[in-house]
Amino acid sequence: MAVDHKQIVDANTFLHDSVTANRSGRDEEVAKFGIGQKVQLLEDVKNDGTYPHAPIGTVMVQKGAIGYIKSIGEFLQVIRVYEVHFLDVNALIEVVGCREHELLAMEDYRDEVQEELEFMRKHREKYYSK
Repeated sequence: MAVDHKQIVDANTFLHDSVTANRSGRDEEVAKFGIGQKVQLLEDVKNDGTYPHAPIGTVMVQKGAIGYIKSIGEFLQVIRVYEVHFLDVNALIEVVGCREHELLAMEDYRDEVQEELEFMRKHREKYYSK
């Protein structure tokens, strides 16, 4: 029994590949945002089919929502994806993956781990150097 693709795929459904549409190739080596940094969403995040509990095209988080970078990962080892926890009460979901071009920093990033390491290095130089 052959499968008729016309019964499965609606040719009138517009699919937008938001992962690669605005950028192709490898992301920069250094991340633009850091974990814990406050960011604002620059465009609506719509369901591209990866969220199973809403139809494709549903607005998941609205433009202007404020959130915090929760983690940083990679898609296909070349595309950086920021896991952002949004605090918008109107959002369909709270945590969503975003690309750099979709986010705006609301504060400067402070790498507290790097700051602490630098403090310890200076402390050792001052008190323990021979």
